[in-house]
Amino acid sequence: MKLASLKNNKKNGVLVVVSRDLTRCIEVPSIHTLQQAIETWEASEPTLKSIYGALNQQIDKGEPFDPTKAHSPLPRAYQWLDGSAYVNHVELVRKARGAEMPISFWTDPLMYQGGSDAFAGPCDPILAADESYGIDFESEIAIITDDVPMGISTDQAIPHIKLLMLVNDVSLRGLIPGELAKGFGFIHGKPATSFSPVAVTPDEIEWADCKVHLPLYTYVNGREFGCPNAGVDMTFNFAQLIAHAAKTRVLSAGTIIGSGTISNKDKSVGSSCLAEKRMLEIIETGTATTPFLKFGDQVKIEMLDAKGQSIFGSIDQVVVKC
Repeated sequence: MKLASLKNNKKNGVLVVVSRDLTRCIEVPSIHTLQQAIETWEASEPTLKSIYGALNQQIDKGEPFDPTKAHSPLPRAYQWLDGSAYVNHVELVRKARGAEMPISFWTDPLMYQGGSDAFAGPCDPILAADESYGIDFESEIAIITDDVPMGISTDQAIPHIKLLMLVNDVSLRGLIPGELAKGFGFIHGKPATSFSPVAVTPDEIEWADCKVHLPLYTYVNGREFGCPNAGVDMTFNFAQLIAHAAKTRVLSAGTIIGSGTISNKDKSVGSSCLAEKRMLEIIETGTATTPFLKFGDQVKIEMLDAKGQSIFGSIDQVVVKC
């Protein structure tokens, strides 16, 4: 099943069911927003599935789906937690600056709480005040949960995964080190995150062991930048990330949990952020040559099925001076 939120005059947008081929969509009269659907998932899912089935069978049903008119599936959320499940990425970043990596990083996930009051739409611009901030993309996958009890185990967490999305977790690399040096996390270094036009249920993708087993493609100015496989070298799966997040708190329905930057040990598949490529350059030559994003640069993030069809639609953004 595929769901999206179209922009209207309300902050939560309007929920639509989207056809499998992403060409058509239809509103759901009794369920107005995706947040409402997640909060009442047990009752809402059968209705949404019925509409989805009819939409896929009737080519004349619904209206054209235009991703440029879409919000992120959840335009805002009660909670946005981003992990760092691909420890290979963390290891590279620390190696480039000559820092040892604590052994605990392989057993205890890193996670931060990001701003969730206003996400950017999948085709909205990446806004930045200054190129010197070190504008970077981070291509990821995220899940949306229903209500999760505190202290849940990894096995118990699995049924709470309801939907998946792609993510561009924009980072301002020039601002992050100074914030982290204060020992209290970052705010300025993490502007608005954007998500794919469509959120999908796990049965729509190559899903096993709470991982997505497909490459995630990132393009910069029309050229492929990287296509690491999201199911390879993922140290912590999504059930483990949920259990980690819920160790001392409940997670409200509509909580979003990100995988962190997707990264493979196989360097031939490229990277999912500029920082990692720059770190590899430093490790190999002593100097980073790949620049961060400039105003006017375009970033596209997409995942394809076995037939080469887009699963989530594309995050397709241009960097714009605010």
